[in-house]
Amino acid sequence: MALHLDGARLWNALEFTKDNPKIYGSLFETISLCFSKGLGCPVGSVLVGSNSAIKEAIRIRKILGGGMRQAGYLAAAGSYALNYHRKDLTEDHRRAKEISECLFKLDFINKVQPVETNIIIFSLNPKENETKFIKYLRDNQILIMGLGKGKLRIVTHRNYTEEQHEYLLTILTKMKTYA
Repeated sequence: MALHLDGARLWNALEFTKDNPKIYGSLFETISLCFSKGLGCPVGSVLVGSNSAIKEAIRIRKILGGGMRQAGYLAAAGSYALNYHRKDLTEDHRRAKEISECLFKLDFINKVQPVETNIIIFSLNPKENETKFIKYLRDNQILIMGLGKGKLRIVTHRNYTEEQHEYLLTILTKMKTYA
């Protein structure tokens, strides 16, 4: 059975683990890699695999009516991102770790999941009001996402500046309550 890896965040994983990408290539028939998540391209993904797997994917794409126009522009953006933005992922990961450490110190935070890359998942204490918490942050120009079942998510990315990071840490540090 052929295996496919949706590698939307594979660049982040590789930056964190320092693994050789060829390891993943040896395990999967095809891998899709996203250039917009983390690397900052406006759009773009590639499919990596054997010649026969790629030919089959192109055939199926054509059957379904898909086609790319001016793909060279997208390829250029992907190439640029690979050459100049991969090193920036380390900063995204550092900032995420700092946010998780800040959250961990707050009395109204129940749990912060271990952070390895640029995604922070945490929960409030059961007696806390998630809606009010999200609104308080939104009122301070900070947008986070509720995942349901009491889990919240913050994601750092290349357009999240050091100034914004310091602001977020300041707002979180000053929070005694958000009511």
